[in-house]
Amino acid sequence: MRVLVTGVTGQLGHDCVLELKDRGIEVQGVSSREFPLTDAEAMRRYMAIYKPTCVIHCAAYTAVDRAEDDEAACMAVNAAGTANLAKLCREFRAKMVYISTDYVFPGDGTEPYETDAPKGPTNVYGKSKLMGEEAVSSILRRCFIVRISWVFGINGKNFIRTMLRLGQSHAKLTVVDDQVGSPTYTRDLAVLLADMIQTECYGVYHATNEGFCSWADLAAEVFRQAGMPVVVEPVPSSAYPTRAVRPHNSRMSKRSLTEAGFSLLPRWQDAVGRYLIELESLREQQEARAE
Repeated sequence: MRVLVTGVTGQLGHDCVLELKDRGIEVQGVSSREFPLTDAEAMRRYMAIYKPTCVIHCAAYTAVDRAEDDEAACMAVNAAGTANLAKLCREFRAKMVYISTDYVFPGDGTEPYETDAPKGPTNVYGKSKLMGEEAVSSILRRCFIVRISWVFGINGKNFIRTMLRLGQSHAKLTVVDDQVGSPTYTRDLAVLLADMIQTECYGVYHATNEGFCSWADLAAEVFRQAGMPVVVEPVPSSAYPTRAVRPHNSRMSKRSLTEAGFSLLPRWQDAVGRYLIELESLREQQEARAE
């Protein structure tokens, strides 16, 4: 197996490459510089040289608020770029993993969304990712569509890192508590994806760490495990208006994962603990190199 991972400079792409290398699987990670999703010919030239048998497509336009005012750029990457990549996977006979999002759903109610629940994205980013899903599923038979949410990993910015930084200088923080979903630790997700691509169990999956929480719950757990005496004050989303509408319900059912025989990701509290250890290890490595 020869795997191409897009978005290698991001959180998930970084961990996917590490996981595949650890398993002895041939893998090449690419960034937008050498593999621009807005340039179909450049992508084709790269694929013709590398000849992957599988593509894990982690790259995306993820500036959710900016996308509301820059719809063309968002669509060019997430919709048109994904469609072009899917066509190339068909041409080169490669299976494809498309990383999607909970934002394809309307985000209402309180029940977990099944994979085939009615779609209804409420912002440009969500619409672009849904168009990507539709392109992949219409072009390819050998494809996995994997929806995730609330991503955190070692190679990039995320909510947990923001909380840890703010907690250094604040005794109390106000955090939204009326948006509920599941965090996704990219190290855990990379393990699942590495398992998945070695099967023929194509389809649509939801893959986040187990359990549900609000952003306020997540912040409080981060501070508890980090031993930081920061008080989290829950507030409604209206206290932090954003350009793009965020879903209040990001709960997603893992029924399809279980039915296909894949292992569920660990609980989100466990993932937070291991991530904090990973961050501390990174800090120690950086300090050692600086000496």
